[in-house]
Amino acid sequence: MTSSPSQLAAAALPADRVARVALAVARMLAGLLWIQNLSWKSPTGPNFGGLHEWTENAVNHPVFAPWAWTVEHIVLPNFAAFAWMTLIVETCLGAFLLVGLATRFWAAIGLAQTVAISLSAVNTPGEWFWSYALMFALHLAILGAAAGRTFGLDGVLRPAWRTRRGALAKLLTAVS
Repeated sequence: MTSSPSQLAAAALPADRVARVALAVARMLAGLLWIQNLSWKSPTGPNFGGLHEWTENAVNHPVFAPWAWTVEHIVLPNFAAFAWMTLIVETCLGAFLLVGLATRFWAAIGLAQTVAISLSAVNTPGEWFWSYALMFALHLAILGAAAGRTFGLDGVLRPAWRTRRGALAKLLTAVS
């Protein structure tokens, strides 16, 4: 007996509706987390609304010496480029997680961004280590559970991608 593409896509999802809803809510909240945190990274000033000061924390309160060196000698001297890259990546991260498109790819980006932020801020006075651990765990769960397949565009588009032979369809299937 042959399974239809929609049956194959559904097979990877939790059977329990409550689990699927919880997974979708977690994914959307992660997206909103990134979008909300864009509000203080304004490109209108030279410091991107305080991003420069937070980036300096990697040097002033180092967590990992090679990371502190990288920030001091590569990131800070080229801050504008890194700030724009941060703004673009975090905008896309929030938007794609919110709608559930290419979710596994963006969850992996979220993990990488969380590591970078953690290495820059976790030793800053007043920071709570567990907020970064929870952010990491959230993105790991989204990645592992392919959360965009539940109430997201990945779930709507993936069956069509799976039936196509092209490289783009294979890539989109892999990152969904």
